Amino acid sequence: MNPPPTSANPTPAGPGCNASGTVGGPDPGREARNILRLEAYQVVVRVGWIFKTETIIMPAVLDAVVDSGLLRGFLPVLNRAGQSLPPLAFAGVLGRRPVKKWTLVRTSLAMAACFAVLAVAWQPLQAVRPDLLAVLFLLVYATFSVANGLNQLVAAALRGKLIPPGQRGRAMVVSVTIGSILAIVAAVALLGPWLAAADGFPRIFAATAGFFGLAAAIPALLDEPADRPAAAAGPRPGLAGWREAVAADPALVRLAVVAAMFSAVLMLFPHYQAFARDDLGCPRGSLLTWVVVQNAATACASLVAGPVADRRGTRLVLAWLVGGAALTPVLVTALSYLPPAVAAGWFWLVYAPLGLNPIALTMFTNYALELAPRPGEHARYVSLVGAALAAPFAISPLVGWGIDVVGFRPVFLVGALVIAAGGAVAWGLPEPRQRG
Repeated sequence: MNPPPTSANPTPAGPGCNASGTVGGPDPGREARNILRLEAYQVVVRVGWIFKTETIIMPAVLDAVVDSGLLRGFLPVLNRAGQSLPPLAFAGVLGRRPVKKWTLVRTSLAMAACFAVLAVAWQPLQAVRPDLLAVLFLLVYATFSVANGLNQLVAAALRGKLIPPGQRGRAMVVSVTIGSILAIVAAVALLGPWLAAADGFPRIFAATAGFFGLAAAIPALLDEPADRPAAAAGPRPGLAGWREAVAADPALVRLAVVAAMFSAVLMLFPHYQAFARDDLGCPRGSLLTWVVVQNAATACASLVAGPVADRRGTRLVLAWLVGGAALTPVLVTALSYLPPAVAAGWFWLVYAPLGLNPIALTMFTNYALELAPRPGEHARYVSLVGAALAAPFAISPLVGWGIDVVGFRPVFLVGALVIAAGGAVAWGLPEPRQRG
């Protein structure tokens, strides 16, 4: 029996359609223009993202209102639940839309609107009603996570539709490298002074909203061909379709296991800056250094990960990145045994391996795109992996509570073991480009 078609061995598109299932033949000029515009979109989003870095800025914002490990533990829950569960429900709808770029425009505007609300509401509430400000922040953060999850799903579907598998690594290198350089410049010029200012947070939120709003204009320029009508073959819509997709592809199940173990990385990251502040005495000004180090590390990692993924396959890079992510909690634990003044001076090292995380998440998406048996399944596969990333986050508040009760070290070491186990499982994944 022949194996199911993959992105490297796609289902024949039929007369008048290209391999992506879109109307019309291949057009190298259109492909080059679309890749350039998708890269430009990711660059602008990355510059906006540095003002709301999930590992550093967002936990610090919440701690400025109320310093609680338990509440801090809810940030990853809201983040991953919003980024994973709504896309799981929306994937079927997106897969049936012949043109997807306008959905990317709308989700980008929704992301901008969330931070515009915080920029307006922060100053009036901070002094008189910090309790309401904390509630508002968590509500807006949850809403943003939903918009961001849908945005990432649409962006992944467009990447799978418009960029061939062998060029996705290069596209990541261009967008991450240029975006990181511009983001670091923006951080040094703007974020640093704003973090030191008493009214800095509203400015940070306004800048984030502005860059996301600017990014929303770029997808409208995409020269996206319409998808052909979906064929009757393939998993059914709804819950039965999800079960069929999982049952039909053991590699998808293994990928979901790796994603669930990798989620320990995302559950731990809000607590690193709290550890540095509470146990080591690091000032708020250290946040800028950490943001710069993390973005520089992401750019450097992409220079290696992108070309290797294009030439050797995404699976190899994914396995190395997941395993390497275990270094972060180990490094934090090692620094905790040094004198606080010494550890504080070297704590920026923690954010170097943490820079692998954005690349790893991109590789999860790219691997899922390659694993999907046909272009119409891209959104379904990506959303299933997102759901696997989100599932363990039900215990994230317990992680924060555990840090409050037993301290940072035991929780960080357990997290490192889980992440390393995920890296070991990732080595057993198949290479999608060889399944044909």
